[in-house]
Amino acid sequence: MSWDREINLKNPAEIAIMREAGRINATVHATVRELLKPGISTADLDAAAEEVLKKYGAVSPFKGYGNPPFPNSITTSINNELVHGIPSPARKLKEGDIISIDCGTFFEGYVADSAFTAGVGEISAKAQKLLDVTEQALYQGIAQMRIGKRTGDISAAIQQYVESHGFYVTREYTGHGVGHTMHEGPQVPNYGKPATGIPLRAGMVIALEPMVLVGTHRTKVAADRWTVVSADGSLTAHFEHSVAVTEGEPLLLTVL
Repeated sequence: MSWDREINLKNPAEIAIMREAGRINATVHATVRELLKPGISTADLDAAAEEVLKKYGAVSPFKGYGNPPFPNSITTSINNELVHGIPSPARKLKEGDIISIDCGTFFEGYVADSAFTAGVGEISAKAQKLLDVTEQALYQGIAQMRIGKRTGDISAAIQQYVESHGFYVTREYTGHGVGHTMHEGPQVPNYGKPATGIPLRAGMVIALEPMVLVGTHRTKVAADRWTVVSADGSLTAHFEHSVAVTEGEPLLLTVL
């Protein structure tokens, strides 16, 4: 894991473009969320996402990324799959599943990145608690994104909230700066100590993304070399927003 990516501060004009990228990103999520029914394939979800991106003149920074190149525009991670699940015509959703959808949007030279986890039909009480805690952990982190705070304050807020509810945060995968590319500095882990790390400055844009597991913080990578799963097979969840540090309140970019 590289911890030395360059931090690029954005000016208001750049943040305005990223806000438009974020709206497209949120539109993809809203479209896909409506399709989460038993029987639909994850490839169908990916196709629907691509239609939205095409409509708005955007593309996915995920497609073709990495080695081996990621083959799709969104990631679809089900149940014990934490992140980076590959859409497939053969993978169909079932009643009671939970699925994490991660989408990036490249628009007019800038990237927005966000994710959510949702249930398919009726889900268990434990799964619902996991979703609620993970989403709230994201907002606990966002609340720390103010001038005068440090990246460690964000990390600590996420970790403390998740662990206070008996769940675990991943150690291997982190939030990150976002801008002209999908991964910029600073790295923002989902665990840490308050008052440590890099001072926050106006113009930083960070994709915060709590990744939470029910039974362990340990993960492993599946044979496809992309899908990350919990080491013990327990449920996982993932929520993410791209957020700008401003002179005042944090600015959520990946909302409608």
